[in-house]
Amino acid sequence: MDDKGDVFTYQKLLLATGGKPRRLPFGDDRIIYFRTLSDYRQLHALTETGRRFAVIGGGFIGSEIAAALAMNGKEVVMIFPGKAIGDRIFPPPLAQFVSDFYTQKGVEVLAGEEIIDLETRGNQRILKTNAHREIEVDGVVAGVGIEPNTELAQSIRLKVENGIVVDEFLRTSHPDIYAAGDVASFYNPALAKRIRVEHENNANVMGRLAGRNMAGKPEPYHHLPFFYSDLFDLGYEAVGEVDSRLETFIDWKRLNEEGVIYYLQNNRVRGVLLWNVWEQVEAARQLIAEPDPVTLKDLQGRLR
Repeated sequence: MDDKGDVFTYQKLLLATGGKPRRLPFGDDRIIYFRTLSDYRQLHALTETGRRFAVIGGGFIGSEIAAALAMNGKEVVMIFPGKAIGDRIFPPPLAQFVSDFYTQKGVEVLAGEEIIDLETRGNQRILKTNAHREIEVDGVVAGVGIEPNTELAQSIRLKVENGIVVDEFLRTSHPDIYAAGDVASFYNPALAKRIRVEHENNANVMGRLAGRNMAGKPEPYHHLPFFYSDLFDLGYEAVGEVDSRLETFIDWKRLNEEGVIYYLQNNRVRGVLLWNVWEQVEAARQLIAEPDPVTLKDLQGRLR
């Protein structure tokens, strides 16, 4: 496109799109994919008359929704293929503790099962699992993650790789187009790798910086985002790579109630999960950014 016809010659654009839910191959609009204000309102309306709800997914979104529904007096059944709630993030003993904790709170936890179909009988939803189980509920909510919404970027030939690729100033492969939020794939110096983060801390900080950069005050985005969650009366904050496949060191102050989980690779801390430990996110960021190797003795009592 020549300069005369290129709108990007005259103004900068910000792609602040997020993502679209990974949709299940059944259910259509009978499943609420909990991502938007409209989804919240739909679920809220259902809870005014519904008694029993199914939550598909045992990760970040699913665990929060299940807890919220149970705390509002609803019967809840969680269905997910993993071994325990949050097993992609939590070390196995903690993941099992969380699953048992949810059971104690009245949530029916069906780990290791997958939904294969959904039928409607009157006002009821009937979920069928691969274990030949039928689950009758008033509403179905899915927390199964998102796919980055990159169609617009691809249509204008921006570089896309697990999201819209941006440089440290949040510019895409077109110098007058910026991207921020869940959709942006950016390089983080502390982790020395390109990452994409689906959480409000990243979206808020990145969005503000992208706006300033577009306005002519360039500043690199070196922020290492954190995320948080509340699960009944448990809570945590996490920063960096919190992946249960990494080596972990758990420094409990009180077993399963208060402590710090460190995620390590090549004797360096790659992620930190603060379990009912607060006001240590910045210290965790500094620890992840340290270039020198650490020992488990170095980590004992470090942040708690």
